[in-house]
Amino acid sequence: MPSLLIREAALEDEPQLLRMMRLLAEQEPGKIQFDEAVVRQTFQRFLSLPAFGRVWILSEGATIVGYIVLTIGFSFEFRGHDAFIDELYVEPDFRRRGFGTRAVAFLEEKAREMDVNAVHLEVDRGNDSAFQLYRRAGYHDHDRFLMTKWLNR
Repeated sequence: MPSLLIREAALEDEPQLLRMMRLLAEQEPGKIQFDEAVVRQTFQRFLSLPAFGRVWILSEGATIVGYIVLTIGFSFEFRGHDAFIDELYVEPDFRRRGFGTRAVAFLEEKAREMDVNAVHLEVDRGNDSAFQLYRRAGYHDHDRFLMTKWLNR
């Protein structure tokens, strides 16, 4: 099994992260508009307050192979802190080698250390490989719809 190194992201990781964030946003089936200036500002703001969550860089040796983001919230339903795997990206050449599975397990352990009771995520319909990864990791569908309303745009 290839070795996976995971470390917390820092501001100097911004160029590599923005490149991968663009690739994630623009991949099918859930392609979304990527505004680099807005994502850069959001990333810098996110790093400025650890209460928002964490970003970790995934590497094999010196090669960055992906990243994973945990965002933290609060829920009465889930009895306190809950969190989202907001983004998980693994470079195409490194997929299907266990990196995503190990990154999710790492994130869950870090979430426990942060007193998080439940971790949520969303998967684009049609992204069967991600759906299977999360199912194998123990995530369940609650037969609910994620609904969004932008307040400031």
